[in-house]
Amino acid sequence: MEILLRRDGNVATVTLNRPDRFNALTSEMRVLLRDVLDDVGGDDDVRAVVLTGAGRGFCSGQDLRDFGEIEDVTDVIRSEYNVIIDRLATMRKPVVAWVNGPCAGAGLGLALACDLRVLSEDAFLSCAFSAIGLVPDSGVSSGLVRLVGYERAFELAATARRVSAAEAVALGLALEAVPAADIEARVATLAATLAAGPTVALGLTKALLREAGVESAAASADREAVVQAQALATADHREGVQAFLAKRSPVFEGR
Repeated sequence: MEILLRRDGNVATVTLNRPDRFNALTSEMRVLLRDVLDDVGGDDDVRAVVLTGAGRGFCSGQDLRDFGEIEDVTDVIRSEYNVIIDRLATMRKPVVAWVNGPCAGAGLGLALACDLRVLSEDAFLSCAFSAIGLVPDSGVSSGLVRLVGYERAFELAATARRVSAAEAVALGLALEAVPAADIEARVATLAATLAAGPTVALGLTKALLREAGVESAAASADREAVVQAQALATADHREGVQAFLAKRSPVFEGR
């Protein structure tokens, strides 16, 4: 299978599985990935998701060997790539990108759509589109501007240069860079921590923060007021208050 799914307790790990091609995306992979994300996104037992790649790479983007077979590029981007990006960005649970190697082109779009990115120290990011005379797609344009601002986003898109893991952290493109030998354990710990959190509130927080980047301050504040009422009604909120008053650690159940 070119997309693997593993469940460890409340954490689902989705792996792009074409290691011989640095997990370059084919049409079949895109359909499978969309379906797997629908599966984990709708599973209440899954409270955090990890997205990674098999072998030495995260994802090198579109498999260029299949590029010439695409008849309607606009339709493929809209119906396949953009749907996947939307699933990652709107899923009401935390998604961590475990970037274990090269991450370029549409692969960068996948990583930027996740909520957190943890990079292996020997990984790199590249907005590689201009190197083959193309423009960013798969959410890369908005993702870069959201994280690093217009000027730096343009520089990265125009040069298609490689951004090291250390620089990615410095620019705000990644949460942290971790030695290759330690990254699996670090991602597992991070995902488990997120999965143990108040899932409903974290999902609402995710939506608020993403919308805040495109809304006015007033609209964002009003949206917070509406969403806070939803969080207030959750069992996790009641548990959090009871734990605070009892001076103990809360045990959230994700509802």
